[in-house]
Amino acid sequence: MLKVQADPVTKSYRTIFLSDIHLGTPDCQADLLIEFLRQHDAETIYLVGDIVDCWRMKRRGFYWPQSHNDVVQKLLRKARKGTRIIYVPGNHDELLRDYQGVHFGGIEVRERDLFETADGKRLLVIHGDEFDMVVMNHRWLAHLGDIAYGMAMWANKWHNRARKLLGLEYWSISRWAKLKVKGAVNFISDFEQVLADEARKHGADGVICGHIHHAANEMRGGVRYINTGDWVESCTAIVEHPDGRIELIDWSRRIPAKAAFQAQSKEHHHDADIHNEAA
Repeated sequence: MLKVQADPVTKSYRTIFLSDIHLGTPDCQADLLIEFLRQHDAETIYLVGDIVDCWRMKRRGFYWPQSHNDVVQKLLRKARKGTRIIYVPGNHDELLRDYQGVHFGGIEVRERDLFETADGKRLLVIHGDEFDMVVMNHRWLAHLGDIAYGMAMWANKWHNRARKLLGLEYWSISRWAKLKVKGAVNFISDFEQVLADEARKHGADGVICGHIHHAANEMRGGVRYINTGDWVESCTAIVEHPDGRIELIDWSRRIPAKAAFQAQSKEHHHDADIHNEAA
């Protein structure tokens, strides 16, 4: 089991928000998520979409290592101990949208939710793919983009293996591109604005979403825009403190670089398949 340098005392929050875990793919940082869940508890946990990547499993075949099963078991164990878990499906696990209102082992499925913080703020909880025009109107292009993303992650793994040999820290090609490439920056900005506008339409003070794998906690035109990020590259989560304060936790920055490399390497033992598929 992966070991990280962290405070051994479990931290308790009112609410934890996680999204874009992508279980069922070799890109999922399952070991790091297990460690996060071991050290963090909450009264309520929101799973804000793309928890299981049905797209990738349908296209590439079933992939489910023990670490992915451990994530599910850890969540179910928390549910049995009294944690309320609400699952808001995304586009990669959209088949669960047909089961809204159904409980699976203590996990409740909802299409979206209106969450109220301890200090009375109302936040719309939604994955966000409904406002991605590529996903909504050009699904073939969305699937093509998913394949390209898989290729980028494959390249990213080998790039970082070389960096490790040189004693350099982990570096994400995808994260860099999102911040530097003009088209990506504009897409993120437009997405954030549309989601903030949707929250405003519902009379909410803010929105909590996922989908674009870009964590954020900021104000947009008087509305708070919060994105949980992902557990493929950034390993981020949103937590609500007992007083209602919202915090973005970047778990990848709280662990040794060596641990991040080990986790990624472990989850990519059949990367040749990804390369063949992309080709």
